[in-house]
Amino acid sequence: MTAKNSPNASKMRRQPQQMRSQERVDSILNAAEELFIEMGYEQTTTRAIATRAQVPVGSLYQFFPDKEAILKALATRYFQQEYQLFAQLHTPEAENLPVEVYVDRVIDAFDRFMNSHPGYRAVYEQMLNLMTYTAIAAMDEYEYRIVDELATFFTKLNPKLDIARCQAIALLVVKTVGDLLWLATSQNPQMRQLLLTETKILMLGYLNNYIGNNSVETNV
Repeated sequence: MTAKNSPNASKMRRQPQQMRSQERVDSILNAAEELFIEMGYEQTTTRAIATRAQVPVGSLYQFFPDKEAILKALATRYFQQEYQLFAQLHTPEAENLPVEVYVDRVIDAFDRFMNSHPGYRAVYEQMLNLMTYTAIAAMDEYEYRIVDELATFFTKLNPKLDIARCQAIALLVVKTVGDLLWLATSQNPQMRQLLLTETKILMLGYLNNYIGNNSVETNV
């Protein structure tokens, strides 16, 4: 394993403890995101990020050892925002929604999130290009946290399902919807809407087997 791929490579040097430090980190991340969109990751330098953020380059290095650490911090910020959105959609009130309403709300909400953040695709595409140990670990940790909580949500909707089956259902939903929404972000508006519609049809048909009015008890 190379130094680049080791778990300790390209991490933030320190976490901001004061509001002023947090504001500086946020400025650095916002500036980096803008430049990644405008110029691309490879062409963006830490000096350019510091200049855009209006901070001394030495201040940038107090928090981030290199550009890759900034990219990972941006991805982590998106992970956290997506998890917050997931939590907002899976409240006790959501347990009483018809399946078709639940599917519409979740897919529409994540589609809006992806398309209302211009840097989303730029950040994740570069993360996929790097695919370092820490990048993979961060993605997996976020994804499986959502899978676990979605599985718990499904057990509440259909107590006849055991946790192993709910884990499998949740994993399939997260992977399938995530990949299809990612694909939709790269399409023209008309095709994007068609893909969203087809994703909803796919998920509604699948979930109706387990949490719809006609759901059946299954054994693993």
